[in-house]
Parts: sequence; structure tokens; C-alpha cells
Amino acid sequence: MMETVKVLHHYWAYLVLLVLVLATFNAVIKTIGKKEYEPKDFRISLFTLIVSHIQLLIGIVLWFTADYFSELSMGEIMKNSVLRSNVVEHPVAMILAVVLITIGYSKHKKQLSSAGKLKKIAIFYSIALLLVCAKIPWDKVF
Repeated sequence: MMETVKVLHHYWAYLVLLVLVLATFNAVIKTIGKKEYEPKDFRISLFTLIVSHIQLLIGIVLWFTADYFSELSMGEIMKNSVLRSNVVEHPVAMILAVVLITIGYSKHKKQLSSAGKLKKIAIFYSIALLLVCAKIPWDKVF
């Protein structure tokens, strides 16, 4: 069962990265080009929000069911750079990324102008994308 959850978390990450890149570049390009906010932009940002939250929930399930804590103390985990990255840094960075996506989505809905909506998405989703790219375990991606 947990192996299925790990595989789901691994492959769902591709979808998250794809839609986050799409939403970010869409918002940045439209902001720079001074384009109008369209219903398509709303759907892209909403889909990014949903997909990233699902990935977060899958990751939380993995984190709480991991064997790290039964076998090792937190001090031992923190001394090992690979374990620290997997158990502490990656989850914290991804939670922050999802929080940024959520804040950006929420703030963009409150804006009245197209420029304001797109700018909020561009800023918050870009920072989230940087965080995600910084803490993806790239050695395990392919």
C-alpha cells in the first residue's frame, strides 16, 4: 500500500511541476505583456492550487508513515545530510511552496484589475516554483 503512495507521490510531482511552470509563465508573460486576465487564467491557477494541495496531502501521508522516526532519533536524522533533506528540508520547503500558492491564489481573487490579478499570481507562484525547484530531489526524479 505505501509503495503505491510513494509511486503516486513521485509521479504526481511531475504534474505539479508542469502546471506550476505553466501557471507561473502564463502569469509572468501576461503581466509583462499587459494582457487581460481571462477565465482560462483563473482555471490554470485554480488547477495549480488543487494539484499542489493533493501532492501536499500525499506527502503528509508519506511523512507520517515513514520509518525514519521509529529507527532513528531526530539528532541522528539531522546529522545525516540526505536524511535531513528528505525528512526536514524537503517537507518544509514544499509546505511553504503550497502556502505561497494558496496566498497568491487568494490575493489574486481580491484584485479588481487584470494587471493586479496576474501580478499576484506571477509573484507568489514564481517564489513557490523557486522553492519547489530548489528542494526537489533531482537525483530521484528520473
